[in-house]
Amino acid sequence: MDNRFPTVLFAKAKEWGASLAAVADTARLAGLETHPADLLDGFPRAVAMAVRLSDGIMDPVAAGPTPLYSQHYQRVNALLDDIATRVATLLQDAGAKAVPIPASQMLSLEGLYSYISHKAVAVAAGLGWQGKSLLLVTPQYGPRVRLVTVLTDMDLPASGPIRNRCGGCPRCTDACPAGAIKNVNTTLHYATREEAVDMDACLRRVERSGDQEHVLPYICGVCVSVCPWGKQKRKKGGRATA
Repeated sequence: MDNRFPTVLFAKAKEWGASLAAVADTARLAGLETHPADLLDGFPRAVAMAVRLSDGIMDPVAAGPTPLYSQHYQRVNALLDDIATRVATLLQDAGAKAVPIPASQMLSLEGLYSYISHKAVAVAAGLGWQGKSLLLVTPQYGPRVRLVTVLTDMDLPASGPIRNRCGGCPRCTDACPAGAIKNVNTTLHYATREEAVDMDACLRRVERSGDQEHVLPYICGVCVSVCPWGKQKRKKGGRATA
């Protein structure tokens, strides 16, 4: 591998629309449920990428999902799939194997799982930490991101997890319309989803999202909207504000 290739890879990912990108050593994902079960076999690296969501769309979601958020959600997922396909092609052109994993293809509505947890990959790559809502929280944009993953056998330099910074903040717990978030913190990741979130209560709530005109089912976004980490770096009059 050309030593310059990782720099080129990240530059291209950002040129194509990624806001953040990092590489995880898939050994850190040992024990993670995947579909198929051998999905990670032969792929020692995973490229985690994030696209930032629009603050103007996310701010009103504190009161519940909106038609604008529903449309934005779909468009960002489509962008992520495009970025992942381009990154996979770039890796293949450099002689590697690469598999782009769809950004948001649900394999089970009952279990709410897909091929792999993009959040787990992003945590392993150090893009952010797992918040009390189970979402990835990034230092730059909080949880106001959507994620995608590309698996590869190229021996890219990998980064590692970063410190959880949720602390005693109860904002997502207090705002959850389903009362599903348990306000339990973790240093790296939870042993099970139920440790942090009542998944049945969450699922019952998001199933009703589709009852609202022009809003997809199975989206909510309230915990994404209210997280203080997503509101920190605003600019007013050209000057950053907290």
